[in-house]
Amino acid sequence: MDTEYWFCLKHHTVEPREGCRNADRLGPYASQAEASRALDKVAERNEDWDNDPDWNDDKGQSEA
Repeated sequence: MDTEYWFCLKHHTVEPREGCRNADRLGPYASQAEASRALDKVAERNEDWDNDPDWNDDKGQSEA
């Protein structure tokens, strides 16, 4: 089964392929459950990137 789901950023709902425009949603995800956690996943990734020294040049540098 090739069913995919998206998380709509305008409506904060899980949608099938026939939903809002792609610019307003995250995905595709393999399941409704996975799509429903889209914002949690974004927050987790942002936290990881904020604490990754390869992506944060300001850490450990003194302010001028």
